[in-house]
Amino acid sequence: MTSVTIPDSVTSIGNGAFRNCSSLTSVTIPDSVTSIGNGAFEGCSSLTSVTILNGVTSIGTQTFSGCSRLTSVTIPDSVTSIGSNAFYRCSSLASVTIPNSVTSIGYGAFSGCSSLASVNIPNGVTNIGGAAFYNCSSLTSVTIPEGVTSIEVGAFEGCSSLTSVTIPNSVTSIGRSAFSTCSALTSVTIPNGVTSIGTSAFTGCHRLTSVTIPDSVTSIGDRAFQYCFALTSVTIPSGVTSIGFAAFSDCSRLT
Repeated sequence: MTSVTIPDSVTSIGNGAFRNCSSLTSVTIPDSVTSIGNGAFEGCSSLTSVTILNGVTSIGTQTFSGCSRLTSVTIPDSVTSIGSNAFYRCSSLASVTIPNSVTSIGYGAFSGCSSLASVNIPNGVTNIGGAAFYNCSSLTSVTIPEGVTSIEVGAFEGCSSLTSVTIPNSVTSIGRSAFSTCSALTSVTIPNGVTSIGTSAFTGCHRLTSVTIPDSVTSIGDRAFQYCFALTSVTIPSGVTSIGFAAFSDCSRLT
């Protein structure tokens, strides 16, 4: 099966409906559809484009996981949530526009999207799920909007081309390995409000030359800045009560 026409009479696409239809190249989802089930198009490895019309409110878990030839996707304003691993390993996906209606980006939603060069995270998002952009190795910059309160475990881990990131004042916690191995990242400002820097949060950020740790921080996790070879100086505020195991290990230029 190379193509499919979904009629306007359809209101929902069930779990795994087109899973592993490996010759399917394109699909248009009409505005009558309000829900797309988990894994609905998972493993459709020839799918190059998908148009989702207004009507769909959520993109489920692993909906387009493994669609390795998918280059573009239009997410309509009706969508409020993007599920876990929704676009996992869509390695040809070069750009995606996430509408302002979206409030949550699930665990691993864009993990392994190695061609994704830019992403706009809308103002309505309050939480960036764990591994949401894990190993998006072409991602060069990202702006995290005001309103996001937590950057979860491994959210941007392995984003080796990421040169700059803006963390808003609304963020209170930076999770474990959140920016681990972001080897192109040169500087980062952690805003006032963050109370803890998680385990391995910035480990392996080889080009990180400076970091600002605010007075609000009370703990720096294990290996938080390990292997930050270019880091020359850091000021630890008086409010910090614990510095974890190997927190600055192998920071060989730290004077």
